[in-house]
Amino acid sequence: MYTSLTAVIITKNEEKNIERCILSLLEVVDEVLVVDSGSTDKTLAISRALGATIIESQWLGYTKTKNLGNTSAKNDFILSIDADEVISPALKRSILLQKNSGLEGIYSFNRLTNYCGQWIRHSGWYPDVKVRIFNKRYIRWTGDFVHETLLLPKKLRIKHLPGDLLHYSYKSKADHIARTKKYAGLSAKKMFHAKKAFGPLKPFISGVAKFIKMYLLKRGFLDGRLGLQIAKISARGVHLKYKGLAEIKARNN
Repeated sequence: MYTSLTAVIITKNEEKNIERCILSLLEVVDEVLVVDSGSTDKTLAISRALGATIIESQWLGYTKTKNLGNTSAKNDFILSIDADEVISPALKRSILLQKNSGLEGIYSFNRLTNYCGQWIRHSGWYPDVKVRIFNKRYIRWTGDFVHETLLLPKKLRIKHLPGDLLHYSYKSKADHIARTKKYAGLSAKKMFHAKKAFGPLKPFISGVAKFIKMYLLKRGFLDGRLGLQIAKISARGVHLKYKGLAEIKARNN
């Protein structure tokens, strides 16, 4: 039994990505819903031209904004996708096969990231398994500050689909560094509210451990020069996270 599907995308100034994303969805979903939070570029014009439904909302945080999109969708089943992601041809075939036989439960697939023009297949970045198709009646996004997650009922089975979700992520080293600093700050706030405790050596030890894990244990060296770059910036991000937590604690003592 055929099941209708709505793609939900949250956006702000995504004119460089949104067309590529929506075009990959047109034969996959029955509705494309864009939840935009104050774009000042061509994001909305491009989305409308491609037939997307637009909801304009102030920024509520990742969790609440995504949940707003889910509740506003025409269909119960949601495909959650970011503006810088694309459904690959192989994943498209997998999703259509499931839709035509009837969607049920939860669906996951691998995400493959393009970093500075190169596909990263090691460094702990692949396979980056994501649950992205679900029924909004039973599942919602949860979490604060950073890294929103889906609250999944244990009784629902997760089915893994063949094919990759293509992630056109960091375009440059500078972009990676800037976003790493941003998420380190958000993570520090999250740890502070969770009353996370740590010793004086924790920032250094955690940073070194992160580098060893990504570059050696997760074979980042097989990604060449960019594998080394990813490991170094990621290790620095862990260090900054704990440094930020220490600064917040100092201000609140």
